[in-house]
Amino acid sequence: MDYLRGKQDLPPPGGFEAIKYKRSLPVKGPSGAVIFGTIFGICTWGFYKLGQGNLEMRELEREKTWSRINIVPLLMAENDRDIYRREKAALAREESIMKDVKGWEVGKSVYNGKRYNTPSMYVL
Repeated sequence: MDYLRGKQDLPPPGGFEAIKYKRSLPVKGPSGAVIFGTIFGICTWGFYKLGQGNLEMRELEREKTWSRINIVPLLMAENDRDIYRREKAALAREESIMKDVKGWEVGKSVYNGKRYNTPSMYVL
């Protein structure tokens, strides 16, 4: 019955080598600190450019406001010339329409006041 016993399997002399259980992956890409620093730098640069753009927009708005303020007298004079031209044309039309009516004074106001009021409605 010796053949049933067989030989026992034993470790080699000096033992087995150690089992490698740690993962050894290669480093891929930059570290977290580099990524965070890059994002912080980009955000800082972006906020700087945003501030510069806000200053530029504020200056353009100020320039637009002052240009509109400075053009008001010209626009008022143009409006006065337009009103004068329309009033002359209205008087000419009134004269041609009422030429057959006796005692009609062209351009005489129907109101008793002497104060001049710009017309609020124009006949185009």
